[in-house]
Amino acid sequence: MSRSKTQSTSRSYRRVAAAVDAVCAVAADFDATTLDEVVAAVSLERDREIEITSAQLGPGVCGQRRFYPERDIIVLADALPSRDHTLAHELGHIVFDHEGAPAVETTLEVSDDLIAYMLSQRAHAQIVDDGLDDLAEWEAETFAAMLMTRLRVFNNRGAGVSVLRFDEALG
Repeated sequence: MSRSKTQSTSRSYRRVAAAVDAVCAVAADFDATTLDEVVAAVSLERDREIEITSAQLGPGVCGQRRFYPERDIIVLADALPSRDHTLAHELGHIVFDHEGAPAVETTLEVSDDLIAYMLSQRAHAQIVDDGLDDLAEWEAETFAAMLMTRLRVFNNRGAGVSVLRFDEALG
């Protein structure tokens, strides 16, 4: 059984929003306006490489965060309906320092409910089970939804970095 390093044991939108704010502040510092640039900025800020790659993953597995002593690797499934959302979700696991489950264990335990969860755009609002693994998935999914919304907003409002700074000033 995997364990999360998450300190909190309950869901907190404030905690996730604070993490998104911190990531957006880092993005502004590095003039990052795309999700790939945001991942690179987080990597530089943490002084720990985050590599993004793709591979054939098990049925229902859209992405994985792989932790190594010297770096993190985000593996995205070859054919994804939403690459950016999955990338943001896996970045959420890194930001919250979730430990996760071994890839073999995750692949073997895939259920119809998990597949539906991974494919649902409303998944962050539909999770009802408690527990650290469920909390980790909820945090990563909520983080992804909030971050993607912020990125869409500031990329649609003009110069991304100036909008990030403006949003930062307003809180």
